[in-house]
Amino acid sequence: MREEIDLIAVDDGVEVYVEDTGPLEAPAIVVLHGGPGSSSYILREGLEEYLEGFRVIYLDQRGGGRSPALPEIPGLFTIDALVSDLFHLRDHLGLSSWTLLAHGFGGVLALDYARRSPDTTERLVLINPWTNFPWLARQLYRASLALRGMDENTDIPLPEDGTRLLQEAFASVDPKAAFDQLLFPSSHSRMEYEWLAEGSTVVGADTPGRMFVLNGLWRLDYTPYVLEVRSATSVLVGTLDASSYPEAQTVADLVGGRLELLEGAGHYPWIDQPYAFEEALQSALSG
Repeated sequence: MREEIDLIAVDDGVEVYVEDTGPLEAPAIVVLHGGPGSSSYILREGLEEYLEGFRVIYLDQRGGGRSPALPEIPGLFTIDALVSDLFHLRDHLGLSSWTLLAHGFGGVLALDYARRSPDTTERLVLINPWTNFPWLARQLYRASLALRGMDENTDIPLPEDGTRLLQEAFASVDPKAAFDQLLFPSSHSRMEYEWLAEGSTVVGADTPGRMFVLNGLWRLDYTPYVLEVRSATSVLVGTLDASSYPEAQTVADLVGGRLELLEGAGHYPWIDQPYAFEEALQSALSG
């Protein structure tokens, strides 16, 4: 299989790590990982066999994964900056259009790109997307209550500010434990994910995540902007992923897109329900 690995300049002093795979003449898909600050490694490990026959571009977003580290300057880490990188990347690759396949945090990047450039967006495939970060902060706060042995469904007033909620949630529990509580339906799926992650040897800086906190990511509810997206959209959601379900249904509703509920699956549905996920993904890509 053809594979080209490169560092591509997308801005002054900013390069991103890219794996360009598959037939050059095939329909192109750019894969957008979550995070912020993660890597495309896990997505390639999980999705590559389902994407045979496509030209697939795996991108490590700026400052994260295998992309070169960047200074701790908040202005370098914004939604605008990451979406601008996609425009530069598409131009560099000489592609007139592509499909955007996004997971978690990558969902907001895919939607914003499609909103700005519908003519170069063939379709969107969003897997367990994150678009309403104050809602996600509330989910993490409730997970922190459960981890402390408290009733997570207690009807108590919560701060509206997502950043403050996050600070309160992580004041008493480890952030990873809170996220694990939401993402994984079982210890088996968590351990399989961690086994893959450990095998990647990718240890990116945590700069993107910290800078996005400073930039107010956890106050961002992208929902109103979803109404401006006109591209064909499929939303694949694991019903046991409390970081995305049921909120992600709103995205499908607002764009008039296709919603695929994957019963028994968490944040990484190809781990939990590989056959149902494969069927849903192939359906989404074929339209």
